[in-house]
Amino acid sequence: MVALRGSGPLKLGGTMNVSIAGAESNVAIGLARLGHSVRWVGAVGDDEAGELVLRTLRAEAVDVSGAWSDPGAPTGLILFEPRLPDVTRVHYYRAGSAGSRLTPDVLDRAFAASVPRILHLTGITPALSPTARAASAHALRLARDHGTLVCLDVNHRARLWTADQASAVLRDWVPYVDLLIASADELPLCLPPDSPPDSPTDTAAQARELLAAGVKEVTVKLGPDGATSYTRPNCSAGPASSTHPAEGASDAHDTGGGSLHQPGAAVRAVDTVGAGDAFVAGYLSALLDGEDVAGRLERAVTTGAFAVASSGDWEGAPTRAELSLLGAPPGTVVR
Repeated sequence: MVALRGSGPLKLGGTMNVSIAGAESNVAIGLARLGHSVRWVGAVGDDEAGELVLRTLRAEAVDVSGAWSDPGAPTGLILFEPRLPDVTRVHYYRAGSAGSRLTPDVLDRAFAASVPRILHLTGITPALSPTARAASAHALRLARDHGTLVCLDVNHRARLWTADQASAVLRDWVPYVDLLIASADELPLCLPPDSPPDSPTDTAAQARELLAAGVKEVTVKLGPDGATSYTRPNCSAGPASSTHPAEGASDAHDTGGGSLHQPGAAVRAVDTVGAGDAFVAGYLSALLDGEDVAGRLERAVTTGAFAVASSGDWEGAPTRAELSLLGAPPGTVVR
C-alpha cells in the first residue's frame, strides 16, 4: 500500500508524509537489510502509487519480479492519524484495490520461477477479499507440495474482518503452518475447530493445543515484555531443534515444558507501528542462518527494538552490521 502519515487529526488537514506500508513488505525489507535473498509476491495498481511501492522495494534489494501490476484496480491506501503520543488511528482504503484482486495464478508463477525456503504469510491478505483469500490458501498448498516451510503471522486487523471471520479461515490454515507467530490475544483465532467451548484460556495451554494440531513452533509476541516460543519435544520449525540457549548467547531463559522466553530490549519508544513485522524479520533471519530458538528470539527482539526506536513501518529496520548497536551505551558516537 501507499502510506500517508499525518501530524495530527486528519479532519484538520495539514501535511502528510508519503511512504509505503504493508506487513509482508515490511518483513521483506527487514530480511533484505539483514542480507537475505527475498521475493515479494503481490499486486499493485498500474498507477503512480504502485510504481512507488515497487520502486521502494527494489531500492531495498527486494525482488519484485513476481509482482503483478493490475490495470483495472488502484493501489491500496493506508492513513495514519496520531491522536496521542502512544495512540495512532489507522484508516484502510483497500476494498477493490489491486491487492484485494490477487489471484492464485500469481503464486503459481512465483513458485515455478523458484521454490522458496520459507513462505511468509499474514492474516491480512485473506481479509481483503474472497479472491485474495483463495490466493493465500493456494500459496499454502504450493508450499506443502514443494516442501517449503510456512510462517504465518496472524496479524489480525479488526477493521478488515471480524474475529469470527478470521477464525473461520485461520484455523483451517493451521495444518499447513510450521511456524505460527501471534500476540497472546490472537492465539484463540487459530485454535482448531474441534476445540471445546471451555478450551484453556492461558497462553501456554493454547500454544500447546496448536502444537498438538500440527504446528511445529508457536512464537508469542509480548510487546515490551519480549516474546516466548513454544515447541514440541524434539521438533522445531527451523534447522536447529534445540529449545535451550547456547552458553552466553542471550539472556533468554527456559520456562519449562518446551518453551523459551526472551525479555524485551530496553529502548526509548518513538513509534510502535511495524515493530511486529520487524520482530518477524529478525526471527526468520536467524532461522535462515540456522540459529536455535534462543538465537532467533534474541535477534527478533533486537530488530523489533530498532523498529520501535524509529518512525515509520520499515524505515528503522537494521542492517546486519547495525545489530550490535542496540547494546551501545547512551551517547555513543560511531566514528
